[in-house]
Amino acid sequence: MTPFDKHWHSAHGRPLNRREMLQQSGVGFGALALAGMLAQSASSSEVSGSARGNPMAVRPPHFTAKAKRIIFLFMHGGPSQVDTFDYKPQLDKDDGKPVPFDKPRVVSSQTGNLLKSPWKFRPYGQCGYYVSDLFPEIGKQVDDICFINSVHGSNSRHGAALLELSTGSDTFIRPSIGSWLTYGLGTENQDLPGFITICPSLSHGGANNWGSAFLPAVYQGTRIGYAGLDSDKAKIPFITRRTPTELQRLELDLLKEINQQNLTQTGPDQELESRIESFELAFRMQNEAPIIQDFSDESAETLELYGMNNPETRNFAIQCLMARRYAESGVRFVQISHSYKWDQHGDLLKSHAKNAKEVDQPIAALLTDMRRRGLLDDTIIWWGGEFGRTPVSQGDRNGRDHNPHAMTQWFCGGGFKGGIKYGESDEYGYFAVRDKVHFHDLHATLLHQMGLDHTRLTYRYAGRDFRLTDVHGEVIHGVLA
Repeated sequence: MTPFDKHWHSAHGRPLNRREMLQQSGVGFGALALAGMLAQSASSSEVSGSARGNPMAVRPPHFTAKAKRIIFLFMHGGPSQVDTFDYKPQLDKDDGKPVPFDKPRVVSSQTGNLLKSPWKFRPYGQCGYYVSDLFPEIGKQVDDICFINSVHGSNSRHGAALLELSTGSDTFIRPSIGSWLTYGLGTENQDLPGFITICPSLSHGGANNWGSAFLPAVYQGTRIGYAGLDSDKAKIPFITRRTPTELQRLELDLLKEINQQNLTQTGPDQELESRIESFELAFRMQNEAPIIQDFSDESAETLELYGMNNPETRNFAIQCLMARRYAESGVRFVQISHSYKWDQHGDLLKSHAKNAKEVDQPIAALLTDMRRRGLLDDTIIWWGGEFGRTPVSQGDRNGRDHNPHAMTQWFCGGGFKGGIKYGESDEYGYFAVRDKVHFHDLHATLLHQMGLDHTRLTYRYAGRDFRLTDVHGEVIHGVLA
């Protein structure tokens, strides 16, 4: 008998051996397992529990964060990686030849032979990274940019691909990444939403791309304008105060009192509590948001930097400057959209050139402005679309099909290494082949930089714990400083 056995005795005082001890304590071990699961459940619901007083209160990250906020520059439609940031000399050499391997089985429509880029690529910066002539201003910033050329998704259709990029799922309605961030971290400005999307598309998933799904409604994105509306007309819906402040405050206080009385009878009701908070936030936003969207305090030099005075760049320049002002004011996640313009199955030469002209200067200005204001170190600037394009042609050799198998997305600031290329697509840019990065990996890495462990940021719903990356995702440490 070992010293361990001496502590376990039968009802008659006879020492138990290990087998008898385990048999008789089976229920106890089950209780221990249950306690462990309950503790884990309590941990996963810690955010929602602590958020009942103020669901948007700032909450500590899991570990020290490198970034406080994200600005996502979304190029809706799928920009072509082989015409923008993924230089492929072999594609130039083999222009017009059949692709020497099997094409993907799922395509949008019939494709032809290899099509070289109509634009020249040239090296920029100390790192010598090659950028297309489409983006000369962004090219000047390459020493601060991390290019990932091996990004891939799971779906070739716009709606599903965009949902996967935004929510991690192309098949079910899930909370968007901005909602997860505000759920996990709250917002630094209690008078503004934690998540704002500027001029998003109302198609290809629409509101599901900035929705909170089963997370409390207070974490959903606040839409400012929509695709097709000029940016200078983009306002938060119903932001104009039509009722005197004092009367509006009395109305909200009465409504809050009625709702809280209901809570005393029904017990905790997260949906109702979120609705109360959303009314309060809307009241506070009426003072804060119009000031942020008023550019009268910006210098003439800043407006010129963004391209505000150029009709070609003005629309996206307004979005970029608005994004800077909202991020500077404490909004956790800001998305701006160049919608829906990058889907060039035909007319590639004219349309990609026009698209790039509209965004190149404003994006470069945003990077410059954030840097000189000291905001770039703790802000992640993220550029990308829902998929890339094929290196083979469509139509009259002036278009490219959808390609979720390889795309380039780039990141600047927020602890990402600058002046590097991570991952590779094949010699033509059709498939990611080295250091492949799925959308789940991007999400895991973004959360990591914000101080959140993607495996711990969970929410209990319908009997299971959900997370942005589901059961997937690895942090890409090779892109982090």
